Amino acid sequence: MIGSLVFALIQAVFTPFFSIVSILTFPFHPLTRYRVISQWARFMMFLVEKLCGVKYRVEGVENIPDHPCVVLSNHQSAWETIAFQVILPPQVWVLKKELLKIPFFGWGLAMTSPIAIDREEGRAALKQMIEQGKERLKTGFFVVVFPEGTRIPPGESPSFRIGGAWLATHAGSTVLPIAHNAGYLWGKNALIKRSGTITVSIGKPIEAKGMKPDALNSEVEKWVRSEQERMGRP
Repeated sequence: MIGSLVFALIQAVFTPFFSIVSILTFPFHPLTRYRVISQWARFMMFLVEKLCGVKYRVEGVENIPDHPCVVLSNHQSAWETIAFQVILPPQVWVLKKELLKIPFFGWGLAMTSPIAIDREEGRAALKQMIEQGKERLKTGFFVVVFPEGTRIPPGESPSFRIGGAWLATHAGSTVLPIAHNAGYLWGKNALIKRSGTITVSIGKPIEAKGMKPDALNSEVEKWVRSEQERMGRP
């Protein structure tokens, strides 16, 4: 418990400072900005391991493509949004645009070139995601999408939303499926982190070109759920 409290304190103090550093990267190329800003994530991963005992192991790292692709993953906590910056090549996320309004954190997040959408806009939001997603892939970013739409506690499995698969098929992109069990150790909005080792499983890439979005979405969801069941608790 003490380690979790110390981690939260350091995170609260360090994040506003680093957000200012992030804003100052504005003149640089998006990939250069990302490489600077992602140092925050590396520091957080170091802290959460040393202070809270939260470690991780990656299966299937050899499946990561050597070119930009669309990543589809389950979403259980804040951990994966931090860890993916260490595990995967430079990336952007599809996220709710209101996150960019959070003081300091949101300002720094804006410098990472995210695809910020308003879900209430329906098809307009989907069109925006496709247009910006293609541009980010062309720039050299992996595009990370959490098809569940929000953080889901372990044991729950809502249907995947089709947006990520829609982007991948329309962009003719490779899809990289990822499953993990981070929610058992770092729960949604949980102050206290539990010690243990999170498993991240990276599946074989899927070529989306020529596939129907619903068929691709179903294939990825089936694999992710199967992996979650296999991994179980850390």
